Amino acid sequence: MASGDPELRQIIGLSLRVTLTAVAIACMIGLPLGAALALARFPGRGALVVLFNALMGLPPVVAGLMVYLLLSRSGPMGGLGLLFTPTAMVVAQTLLILPIVVSLTRSVTEDLWLEYHEQLRSLGAGRLRAVPTLLWDGRVSLLTGVLAGFGRASAEVGAVLIVGGNIAGHTRTMTTAITLETARGQLGLAVALGIILMAMTLTLNAVAWGVGQWAKERLE
Repeated sequence: MASGDPELRQIIGLSLRVTLTAVAIACMIGLPLGAALALARFPGRGALVVLFNALMGLPPVVAGLMVYLLLSRSGPMGGLGLLFTPTAMVVAQTLLILPIVVSLTRSVTEDLWLEYHEQLRSLGAGRLRAVPTLLWDGRVSLLTGVLAGFGRASAEVGAVLIVGGNIAGHTRTMTTAITLETARGQLGLAVALGIILMAMTLTLNAVAWGVGQWAKERLE
């Protein structure tokens, strides 16, 4: 177990770095994009709404394949040498999380605009100028969506396996390690990682529930 502890820490650390980076990127892109999609009016808006809603169910292996084709030597970004690196895994996970963040942000922002648009307009805030206020007011609901994205990314196997290669000490995450160790019949590390992954999921959901309850009490 002494030799297994550093390996366990390395796998957990890489998993958290990749997933948290992907969540941060998806939020930086998805929150303003979702709000703009909710409030702006332009040709093709309906098609974009349908597209992002559909991409929420994008199969992880398809996302992994898309990133693989993009980053492979014959792909348009093959010269960067990013395939089978943690960066490629971040790109794949961001692709999975982004539609969730965009779609939820659009839904929350639309509902808040319908509720408060008269007050906001009376204060001189048009649709786009109201975006920061609406995002702040919907922060609790948006947090739920962000955590849902984190949960999807942290439990993902197919996409990170395709673009990361499950290389020991380099691109091996908790989910790919569980898959590999189970196939080998080495269940000790697999069970330990599974327990840690479940503990993380339960902790995140507990935090989200606690924040929601705290916000409700403050509003009452």
